[in-house]
Amino acid sequence: MSSFMAKALEEAYEGIRKGHGGPFGCVIVKDGKVVGSGHNRVLQKHDPTCHGEMEAIRDACEKLGTHDLSGCELYTTAQPCPMCLGGILWANIKHVYYGCNIDDTDKIGFRDEKFYDNWNNCSDPSFMEEHERDECLKLFDDYANDDAQRY
Repeated sequence: MSSFMAKALEEAYEGIRKGHGGPFGCVIVKDGKVVGSGHNRVLQKHDPTCHGEMEAIRDACEKLGTHDLSGCELYTTAQPCPMCLGGILWANIKHVYYGCNIDDTDKIGFRDEKFYDNWNNCSDPSFMEEHERDECLKLFDDYANDDAQRY
């Protein structure tokens, strides 16, 4: 077992012992060194976005002083859900190593498959609709005309 997956497992076990959330731990590695780590804290923080990967991304970004994790790799105990995958892509993480897959997470009571189904059909999800687009387009135009940093 790689030492990085071992560290992700340690994170997951710590979260379980402390009652923070599910068995999901993660580390982010750059140039052979762990630069961020996290475990699921959904129950602790009462926040459904506090998955292990998201916590590790936040930790790595804070420690490195950047929102761009180009050149980093991510080790996680389970296949990232669509939310975490989105965060991984936004952070520019180059490679993901995961232990358990979505079938494995389903067997222990997590409903990742539902989110993958929505992800795959996101062009027309029934719970979303366009609303007050003109006002929002003005916001986008104002931003586009500004000299704000793009990321």
